[in-house]
Amino acid sequence: MDDLKHAIAPPPQRITAKHWQARLELGFARRDARSYLAHRLHHGPLVVQKSLHPEGEGICHAVVVHPPGGVAGGDALHLQVRVGEGARALLTTPGAGKWYKANGTKATQTLTFQLAAGSGLEWLPQENILFDAAEVGFSAEIALAADATLAAWDIVCLGRQAQQEIWQSGFYQLNQRITRNGRLIWNERARMQADDLVKTSQVGLGRAAVFGTFLVCAGAVPAEVLQACREIVLSNAKVGITALPEVLCIRYIGNASQQARQYFEQCWQILRPWYYQKDAIRPRIWNT
Repeated sequence: MDDLKHAIAPPPQRITAKHWQARLELGFARRDARSYLAHRLHHGPLVVQKSLHPEGEGICHAVVVHPPGGVAGGDALHLQVRVGEGARALLTTPGAGKWYKANGTKATQTLTFQLAAGSGLEWLPQENILFDAAEVGFSAEIALAADATLAAWDIVCLGRQAQQEIWQSGFYQLNQRITRNGRLIWNERARMQADDLVKTSQVGLGRAAVFGTFLVCAGAVPAEVLQACREIVLSNAKVGITALPEVLCIRYIGNASQQARQYFEQCWQILRPWYYQKDAIRPRIWNT
């Protein structure tokens, strides 16, 4: 790949005999009309194998891979992404993230995104599955330039649905901040124990095992676009759409991670022609 500065840190070492610390840095740049992966640095088991341009030169796609396939208690993943002026990137994952039993130590995922003037980033990972007794902390610090565009979703599944597992112990923690030109436009914090009332209350999850949030930061949403998203009807699930002046927030609560993904993708198909002036093209990895 032209102009790719590819660096690999020394062989990774576990911080103890049981815990990984993994870090991946990505930098995207633009030359003429082409967005490309200009910087890549990884330490530990968090990598991008190659970048792709399935929808033309303007948007660079990359798949973030965690080779172990699961995250154990005490492990820490850190993804740092910088998108240069005018560049556009789409990042996703090859499969569900699996968060194992904690064994008394919290596992963490930290996202640090910086978007320069006129740039765009779509962070569209597949769902995170919290095994019973998982203790997980998710955090994100996202800095946008005045006219940068962000579309990002996350989906959490409490327990392994295929095994009919119930999330009976552990905790989920979220700390997410988005700023534009240094000014805070989104701040969300949450902490839920497996036995908290919010898990069963009708004003909380109402015993649902899957919840997700889709955020779009691209200014005020046109009324017709917002209405088209609100016309999507789901069965056996609750959804909500809130249009703030600078953030569009779409929520899902239900019992099927596949339904959550399909719902967010339907919204994405509607929203992308507005915020990118381009139709949504599904990442190839979603078809495998």
